[in-house]
Amino acid sequence: MILLVTGGAGFIGSHFIRYILKHDQNVTVVNLDKLTYAGNLKNLRSIEACERYTFVKGDITDTPFIDRLMEAYGITHVINFAAESHVDRSIVQSLHFTNTNVQGTTILLEAAKNWQIEQFIQVSTDEVYGSIEGEGSFKETDLLNPSSPYAASKASADLLVGAYGHTYGLDVRITRSTNNYGPFQYPEKLIPLMITRAMERKILPIYGDGLNKRDWIHVKDHCRALYAVLMKGKSGEIYNIGAQNERSNLEIVQTILKHTGRSDTLIQYVEDRLGHDKRYALDTSKIRSELDWAPIHTFDQGLHETIAWYQIQEDWWKSLEKQTY
Repeated sequence: MILLVTGGAGFIGSHFIRYILKHDQNVTVVNLDKLTYAGNLKNLRSIEACERYTFVKGDITDTPFIDRLMEAYGITHVINFAAESHVDRSIVQSLHFTNTNVQGTTILLEAAKNWQIEQFIQVSTDEVYGSIEGEGSFKETDLLNPSSPYAASKASADLLVGAYGHTYGLDVRITRSTNNYGPFQYPEKLIPLMITRAMERKILPIYGDGLNKRDWIHVKDHCRALYAVLMKGKSGEIYNIGAQNERSNLEIVQTILKHTGRSDTLIQYVEDRLGHDKRYALDTSKIRSELDWAPIHTFDQGLHETIAWYQIQEDWWKSLEKQTY
C-alpha cells in the first residue's frame, strides 16, 4: 500500500503517520502538507529517517501538482486530513475554508478517480451535524446541519466524497470524530491553549458561560479508529468516532488549572462566539460493533499526560506563533 496522507504535518495527521508506520510494515507513506501555520515537521522528527516515509511540500488545491504526485509515487490509497480547521478563523476568513476544504477535497477526488485509487478516506468532524440538545447523540444516518463556515465546508466536502463514491464507484469512506486532544496540538485549540496560558499565568478566556459541551477523544485512539476504517471499513460507509467523554469548556479549564496548580481567578468569561453550538455528541455504536474498535485512554489520565507533555515540551510550543482563543 502506498498511502498519500494529506495534511500529515498537522496534529492528527502526524500522529496517524507515526502510528501506521509503527504498526504496519506493508505501508509506505507519502506525506503531503502545505506547511501553513499549524503544520510542523518537528512533529515527525522521530520517523524522518524511515525508508517507508517521504515528505512532499505542496497544496491540495493545485490540480497539476496533485496529478504529478499521484503518478510519480504510484499512490494506491488516500487519507485526507488537509483542512482549515479552526472555527474562530472560519468566522472571519471563510473563503480560506471553502477553498481548502471544498475545492481541495474535490481536486483530490478527481485525482483519485483519474488515477484509479483503491481507497479514499475523508477525515471529517462531528460539527457537520450541528448542535444537539438534551441527552441524545447523532448517528451516521442523521441529516447534516452545520452551523459555522468551517462545519459547512466540511459537510460540503463529505457530500462530495459520497457523490464520487456513488457516481464513479470510487471506494470512499468518511469518518467523523469528536474533539481530539493530546501532544503536538497547535495552541489555538481549547486544551493546549489553556494549558500553555495557565503555565504562563495568563488569563484563561472562556466563551459565554463556559457550559458548551464537547466529547473528547485522545488523538491516539482516533488514529487507531482511522486504521480500523482503512483496513476493515466498507466502501461508501460513514463512521462516527468518539469516546463518550463529554465535558463542558468550564470543566476542562478548571481541571487544567487544578493539574497545573493555578488559581481559578485566571478564568475570564468573554463575549460568546458567533453561532456557538451548545453541545456535540456522537453515537459510536457502529464502529465499535462492526470494526471492533473502542477507545483505550480514559480522559482523566489522557489529559494528565497531555498536560505533562506540554510542561516538558515548553520549547516546542513557545517556538510557535500562539493564537488567541
